[in-house]
Amino acid sequence: MKNTPANIIIKMIVLSALAAILLAATFVPTQVQLKVLQEEQQKQALKAVLPQAADFEPVTGDKVDADGNPVVLYFRGVDSSGNIVGYAFRNTQPGAQGLVEVLGGVSSDFSTITGMEVMSHAETPGLGAKIIEPGFKSQFLNLPVADLSLSSAGGKVDAISGATISSTTVVNALHIGIDGVRAKEG
Repeated sequence: MKNTPANIIIKMIVLSALAAILLAATFVPTQVQLKVLQEEQQKQALKAVLPQAADFEPVTGDKVDADGNPVVLYFRGVDSSGNIVGYAFRNTQPGAQGLVEVLGGVSSDFSTITGMEVMSHAETPGLGAKIIEPGFKSQFLNLPVADLSLSSAGGKVDAISGATISSTTVVNALHIGIDGVRAKEG
């Protein structure tokens, strides 16, 4: 075969089709595994933010996700007897560099934050990304909701030096999440 423009185009089309087939063959199994890993991450995070719960009951809304499943609004954490011990919720807020997704836990009487995990973020490494470090997250363990503000605003949460926006984002995400659950459960 000569390298005429038509032959070159045909070769490029065949190679592109082969690459697309190989990419599709690896994409589907990878997506299945990714979904399994995300579900496991969520289970571990739920247990971390609401450790006294033996099980988590999803509370769904009217909307459905891309797969046709109902969208989970929040979780009721129940003990082994089925009594509600608290609530866990996800909330996404804009941070300094992108969206910050927080999973929070609150006691059943909405008086105490039982924990907080950052599920995803795009904050600056070395600055805003410190919201995932134990030193920052531990401030939210058993924190009275009344004290859920930055210390500069009279609360008990110390902002990360140089990352006030990221710190404020986490606090706001928790406030909004608690208010949303309280409105549905209250």
